[in-house]
Amino acid sequence: MAYEIRLDIFEGPLDLLLYLIKKNEIDIYNIPIALITYQYLQYMEIMRSLNLDLAGEYLVLASTLIHIKSRLLLPREEKDDFEEEPDPRAELVKQLLEYQSYKEAALCLDSRLLLERDVFKRSYGINETDVAGDDETELNLFDLVKAFQNLVSRMDKQELLEIKGERMSLSDRINEIMERLAQVQPLMFTDIIEEAADKRSVIYTLLAILELMKLRMVKAYQSGPFGVIKIFTAF
Repeated sequence: MAYEIRLDIFEGPLDLLLYLIKKNEIDIYNIPIALITYQYLQYMEIMRSLNLDLAGEYLVLASTLIHIKSRLLLPREEKDDFEEEPDPRAELVKQLLEYQSYKEAALCLDSRLLLERDVFKRSYGINETDVAGDDETELNLFDLVKAFQNLVSRMDKQELLEIKGERMSLSDRINEIMERLAQVQPLMFTDIIEEAADKRSVIYTLLAILELMKLRMVKAYQSGPFGVIKIFTAF
């Protein structure tokens, strides 16, 4: 039973590229194209395995990275006037820097206080102890997708291939997660995923969490590279 899920969760291909640069602690002016291209294609494959409909921009950037990689592999032409050939990465670096500046400006505006001014939240009665520890790192969307792929690879594949015919709503799954967070925090990411009975439920659960993270309604934290992932409300 084939199905596709279309959801505007990720910011775009440049956002994924910036994430990979930051994750690998790479100088944005000296990007190792071979490594970044390999990891970029890996993330595209992960998203495809989740039946996410990838926007055409992701494929365009993938082909751009491959093109730059092939140009860097070619021997440089010798010129009489000793003029250096332009770096094939220059245009991409320019796009990344522009995108990064706009993103930082948007985050700065978004960080301004909205609660109790334009948005009014429902009180969940959270205890003061229900917050992330100092040793825990906040995860972003791509971190969670990678953690999800690692988790699913260890789960029973037979169970994940079973698809039930019952109707499922992403909004209902989002509401279920928020209702659970109203009762107890944090929720363990592994517990939420492993509760799902079939592949469709697993994917809808992940998409619900990603959408809540994008809307900044929840945050995910992890203690160490292989630590337990905890989900908290963001307010």
